[in-house]
Amino acid sequence: MESTKFSLKFFHPRYIFTWIGIGFLYIISWLPYAFQMQLGRLLGRLLYKVVKSRRKVALRNLEISFPELSNAERQSLLIKNFESTGTALFESAIAWWWPKWRINKISHYEGLDNLTNALKHEKGVLLVAYHNLCLEVAGRIIGQKHPCVAFYRPHNNALMEYFQVKGRSRDNRYLIGARDVKGLLSALENNEACFYLPDQDYGKRRAVFVPFFAEQQACTTTGTTLFAGQSGCQTLLVQTQRLDNNKGYKITFHPALENYPSGDDKADAARLNKDMETAIRCAPEQYMWVHRRFKTRPNRKDPSLYD
Repeated sequence: MESTKFSLKFFHPRYIFTWIGIGFLYIISWLPYAFQMQLGRLLGRLLYKVVKSRRKVALRNLEISFPELSNAERQSLLIKNFESTGTALFESAIAWWWPKWRINKISHYEGLDNLTNALKHEKGVLLVAYHNLCLEVAGRIIGQKHPCVAFYRPHNNALMEYFQVKGRSRDNRYLIGARDVKGLLSALENNEACFYLPDQDYGKRRAVFVPFFAEQQACTTTGTTLFAGQSGCQTLLVQTQRLDNNKGYKITFHPALENYPSGDDKADAARLNKDMETAIRCAPEQYMWVHRRFKTRPNRKDPSLYD
């Protein structure tokens, strides 16, 4: 990929602040893991106070998704979510620069045989993940057991894109741009295990409206059924979770979905949303609630849920 090539243009003054940020993260990455986690939580508390627009979006998402919680409970969950958001920044540094021996110390796995068995079909494996805040380091951890391919959105900053691609490719295979549908299908045809994240609101194109948490009309992509249907691959959910007490991360490979796709896009999307919801509920503070997950409504005249 062109984005993995270092360029002299990166020394242009416009990248000075990017270099400062990258340098800071690199230095922090050498510190003890527990200290980085604590520093991340403190950063998250700062973001909670400073980034008011995202705080408002996250709180609204929690109101929509967890109507059964009291205001005090949602507020507590919101603060923990921002602490987790701050921690995610340092987890990127861990994923990009830690040596294998350090990564292995914080790696825990469950259900690896489900991935192994799925690969035996030799039609590729679609690893359905969701935007858990520890996903960056989880991808590196998964790569220790089986190098994967990731479907991703390129960064607008060329220098950050360089480091992002280099970091995410460490111990993994390669990245495929989010618009490169043929590239992902080709990877599946070559029996690659490919990450795909269908949990966010990508707009009405190739989407259906099905339940996600308490919202009954959540705009949900049908991309999962498209890739699974055209490739004949195995599809399984990957659950990622940051463990308490600085014990690291647990990666759970769930069994491959049976009769998937079924031919009913709405039923398949609802089924996958329910599976992801169940996984997210194990540690809801670790999910990316700052995304406007319910921004697209079934009808243009429907009022926004974020006003």
